[in-house]
Amino acid sequence: MLKSKGYGLVGVLGGMGPLATVDFMTKVIESTPASCDQEHIPMIVSCIPQIPDRTQAYKGEGASPLNEMIANAKRLVDADAKVIAMACNTAHLWFEQLQKAVPVPILHIVDSAIEAIYKVDNSRPVVGLLATEATISSGLYVNRGNSIAKAQGKELAWLLPTTKEIAEWVMPAISSIKGGDLKAGHTLLIKAVNALRDRGATAIIMGCTEIPLVLNSSDSDVPLVDPTQSLATMVVEWSTQQGIN
Repeated sequence: MLKSKGYGLVGVLGGMGPLATVDFMTKVIESTPASCDQEHIPMIVSCIPQIPDRTQAYKGEGASPLNEMIANAKRLVDADAKVIAMACNTAHLWFEQLQKAVPVPILHIVDSAIEAIYKVDNSRPVVGLLATEATISSGLYVNRGNSIAKAQGKELAWLLPTTKEIAEWVMPAISSIKGGDLKAGHTLLIKAVNALRDRGATAIIMGCTEIPLVLNSSDSDVPLVDPTQSLATMVVEWSTQQGIN
């Protein structure tokens, strides 16, 4: 059993996609106030790219990823992970079923992103959302975000890309990034960012873990909120507060 005094062991359910998993781990490391190896967050990582495509599954065009996600989450638990983080937004469509299948808490990426939004604008932010077709059409961000806002006595307004923008810019960009063509992905996503800004977005959530691989704050004159970063911050906060007995 792995022992790490003063830190909680984090399980990373990754592979969706591989580069996004590495980006998440890098952001955990960069977010940790450490001066030596031993002060960093201990992580057990399951990076299995063969988990079925989440958007295709949601659309009924491919196998469900749930069984593979559960199997990999259980491997993390067997390795003594005390919490699980998923470096994939669309995978959170199966969050409830996955949480029921494992005995440790799973951190929710939308919760972290909404918290980050209110750090940008604590009044009534108009939030643009860039994400996969499945994440957008399922209402994953809108529904959970509105519930969080209501519970906190706050407000949110949402701006979503049009069907055409998703089909011509967002999904091709995500596919390009997964295929290693980061330049093409960046070019397409800039168009989507500008469209949301022009329609009145005061902040934009990069709601697919591939998107922050090519976009950063210099690409937009409205704040770009990175859920990968906000989830990494949540992981650091959780781990440093827990410890392994």
